[in-house]
Amino acid sequence: MAEKKKLRCPLGVPGGIIAALIGLTGVVVNIVNFNWYELITAFALLLVALPFVRVTMMVHNANDRLDELEKKSQQ
Repeated sequence: MAEKKKLRCPLGVPGGIIAALIGLTGVVVNIVNFNWYELITAFALLLVALPFVRVTMMVHNANDRLDELEKKSQQ
C-alpha cells in the first residue's frame, strides 16, 4: 500500500500573494493618479508581502525535508 503524502496547507502563501498583488496594484494606481502619500503605503505593503511569501515557502520546504529525514532514520 502506497503511503499518502502529508498535505501541508501553506496558509501564508495565498495571503502574501494577495497582499503583494494589492500592493502592486496600489503602486500603479497611485502613480497614475499622482497620489504620493498612498503610494508610500502601497509600496510598504508590497515590501512586507514579498518576503512573507518567501519565508512561508522556506518553512514548508524545511518541514518536508525534516519529514523525509525522520522517515529515513526510522527505516
